[in-house]
Amino acid sequence: MKNTQFAVIGLGRFGSSLAKELIHLGHEVLGVDRNQQLADEMSACLTHMLVADTTDEDALRAIGIRNMDCVVVAIGDDIQASILTSILLKDLGVKKVVAKALSAVHGKVLERIGVDRIIYPERDMGVRVANQLVSPNLLDYIELSRDYTIAELSVTRKLSGRSLTELDTRARFGCTIVAINKKEQTVVAPSAEDVLEEGDVMVVIGTNEQIDTFERSVNS
Repeated sequence: MKNTQFAVIGLGRFGSSLAKELIHLGHEVLGVDRNQQLADEMSACLTHMLVADTTDEDALRAIGIRNMDCVVVAIGDDIQASILTSILLKDLGVKKVVAKALSAVHGKVLERIGVDRIIYPERDMGVRVANQLVSPNLLDYIELSRDYTIAELSVTRKLSGRSLTELDTRARFGCTIVAINKKEQTVVAPSAEDVLEEGDVMVVIGTNEQIDTFERSVNS
């Protein structure tokens, strides 16, 4: 995987968590925040750390922000600063701008000014947690689009010992098992002969309805 250069602007809870995970995944991360204390706390974790006002175009130019592969605007509570920073990043020709939205209206404004991807961390986490609460075997849930979801489902005793041929999830439910996480390994693109064991985790792709129907059949 290509080593990507990221900049994360705003190092509150979301921004700092994101920046640390990007470092963990092997990428270079420039952290930018107006708060000197936050900068001091994060300096040891990131590739580079700068204190700057990102609503100032000259400050962004001085950082060399245009050279970054992706810039994430994770400013926490100042919508005006978030929007102004995003506008400047687009004007400066940053390749990819991702921004955190605090509300639907904030997201619409970011969309209008051409932000490449808008993240609603609180809303998205709420959706994932809600799905996990109502489905006891659902371990994780990611909405890929309006139509498709990828979910992790634990293998129950009812499914233990059955092969993917026997389950035939594509014909019966419309969803597909794309991987099986076993204790000793992860089986990607499993064959029809692969057998499930209690404690395995199935990675399933399909519509919400298809996955819900499959999950209910597992419990019935």
